[in-house]
Amino acid sequence: MPVSAPNAASRWDAADYAKSAAFVPALGAPVLALLDPQPGESILDLGCGDGALTVKIIEAGAKVVGVDASESMVAAAKALGLDTHVANGEALEFGPEFDAVFSNAALHWMLDGAAVAAGVHRALKPGGRFVGEMGGQGNVATLRAGIRAELVRRGYPVPAEDPQWYPAPAEFAAIYAAAGFVDIDAQLIPRPTPLPEGVAAWLRVFRAGFMDAAQVPEADQAEIAEAVEQTLAPQLRQPDGSWVADYVRLRFSMRKPL
Repeated sequence: MPVSAPNAASRWDAADYAKSAAFVPALGAPVLALLDPQPGESILDLGCGDGALTVKIIEAGAKVVGVDASESMVAAAKALGLDTHVANGEALEFGPEFDAVFSNAALHWMLDGAAVAAGVHRALKPGGRFVGEMGGQGNVATLRAGIRAELVRRGYPVPAEDPQWYPAPAEFAAIYAAAGFVDIDAQLIPRPTPLPEGVAAWLRVFRAGFMDAAQVPEADQAEIAEAVEQTLAPQLRQPDGSWVADYVRLRFSMRKPL
């Protein structure tokens, strides 16, 4: 369903993200390699977050503009001296000025996929490419079920649908083909992912907005996250005590026709 404002469940604190979710940009090397930024290229980083990967694109010699819906994240990126702006990825206002658009771990927070696709298409020069990675079908299914079950058990009004979009490749490709892209390649990649700070810390970073939507008071969210961690320990805690989550990524590339 089309939306007019950024996903309210996408709530971020840059300091918490840097502490508990630094693995997200750290695991972005394969999609950066797929982008293969070239010196002098103009690139839009869609959902740039705190700029960790934006910096790497710049180091390759490209000129990069970053956009993100989170004021906290954009402020952190600006503190690195990056050209970043607060913007809704579902309402991009760029003309055909970029050689490439890049996105890592962000599109699944943008629920109007068709609006994103149209905005990216407008932003690219003819022949430009769109390369990225997002959560795909089945992503963090165990974590999602765990937090939902705990909130239901406690009597909170849990939203009927999770406020993320984790598409299958065919669904994703159809939306981007309809927007005018060609040479679309979209693949699911199961990627069991270590959670260095554990499940509770992951939930506080990545599902604070979901708990907000379920009307969980801020003061109770940490306790609920700890309870979910205990419940999921048999499934996600490894013999050495570490935690591994069931991430599934959708990695893609495509281009705008000449």
